Amino acid sequence: MAEFNNIPKHIAVIMDGNGRWAKKKGAARIFGHRNAISAVRDTVEGCAELGVEYLTLYAFSTENWGRPKEEVDGLMELLIDSLRKELSTLMKNNIRLKTIGNISQLPGRCHKELQEDIEASESNTGLTLILALNYSGRSEIVEAVKAIADEACKGGFPVSEIDDKSISHHLFTSEYPDPELLIRTSGELRLSNFLLWQLAYTELYFTDVLWPDFRKEHLHEALKEFNKRERRFGKTSEQLI
Repeated sequence: MAEFNNIPKHIAVIMDGNGRWAKKKGAARIFGHRNAISAVRDTVEGCAELGVEYLTLYAFSTENWGRPKEEVDGLMELLIDSLRKELSTLMKNNIRLKTIGNISQLPGRCHKELQEDIEASESNTGLTLILALNYSGRSEIVEAVKAIADEACKGGFPVSEIDDKSISHHLFTSEYPDPELLIRTSGELRLSNFLLWQLAYTELYFTDVLWPDFRKEHLHEALKEFNKRERRFGKTSEQLI
């Protein structure tokens, strides 16, 4: 197993390229989504082995509802099937499952399977696997601002006391640390409305590898690059010495 001086406490991944992977093989997009399960399994296992504490996977955005109905239906069925099959793996590896996003708007069976897996794995103490489902970074911030404004209007605190901690406390991710490393596959160089507040000082790593082909060795390549980075948080290099 590869050794690194610095292991991120929290890694976030934009899993991109399933459709292009399938197209290269002359298959429908859902074929790519099905074959992406191996990449998820390998990445989760790799993070658990390395001692990563939190792994957030961008599984389904609010914008994804605009995709063809056949693809969306297929994704929902795949999610249900994966949750059923992978619960034993979560339990065997001491992995706790969580979600961020508005999962109440997911189909009933998806919501049910998610809740059952979340409850079953609640006491696990290893890696926390966070699935971003029906998630939007902008909507998350808007909802946080609304909640803060409502509390302020009711006299909970003066507006002058609102700060970055107030907003972080009202986000879906309030109980988790911000990601230290973001990985995006398939060569695209954008955030796609993912964790917009939380990624303020995150190291970004982009790879041309399509998500269904992503394996532990690619995770290790990202970590090698991460270990070369100097995280200054607005300070100078000299101040960090």
